[in-house]
Amino acid sequence: MAEPGRPGSTTAPRIHADVARRVAGSAAAGCAVAGAVAVTVAVVAGPGPGLTGYVSEAGIAGSAHATTYRIGILALAAALLLVGAALPPGVWAAAPALLATGAVCTAVSGAVTCSAGCPLPPFERATVADLVHGGASIAATAAVVFAMVTLAVSGPAGRAVRRLAGMAAALALPLCAAVGLAMLVLGRGTFVGVLERLILALAVLWGLATATALALAAESSTPVRSLTPTAPCDER
Repeated sequence: MAEPGRPGSTTAPRIHADVARRVAGSAAAGCAVAGAVAVTVAVVAGPGPGLTGYVSEAGIAGSAHATTYRIGILALAAALLLVGAALPPGVWAAAPALLATGAVCTAVSGAVTCSAGCPLPPFERATVADLVHGGASIAATAAVVFAMVTLAVSGPAGRAVRRLAGMAAALALPLCAAVGLAMLVLGRGTFVGVLERLILALAVLWGLATATALALAAESSTPVRSLTPTAPCDER
């Protein structure tokens, strides 16, 4: 039994917390892989317009792969939530809050489907559902990118997590700026479609890599209990 205050001793709550973070990180990695595979299958196998269209078009009502797409989106939302749960103590509170926001907005974008073509202003006439879906998708992407920035400068996150977040943010920020400008100036087209897919792929890869890093970090920090019995106190 560990003695309180003794150097090298570890309390049971800390061990349980490390195990919980390891489980959350492993589950996040699994959800990220499952979600990415499901969404990719729905987009590639669906009758969409290819690179000229949006990824969300795979989930419109009536699509043969709409259910697969929604399941994939919900799995990705769960991955974001689990990454937030796997973060070590001391990390800036903004990081898990942003990841939770990204998870909720991702789930909303999967639950509220857009109409055919997923039209968005200013070049197309959009319905209320289109605006809700588009707004949720944009908010989810922004929340994830800001979470990357926050983790990149949060010391307690760990060296590996900070590096992953810094590299991902350095790539995501210019891509997001480019796709936002292109949607306002060019509208729907191959350029926007390719940029959207690059941003989503980057977010998924970052989530998978971060979840794996967190799971491994939590495992390495969980001490192995000694099997050697502790000598009884010498009463004199």
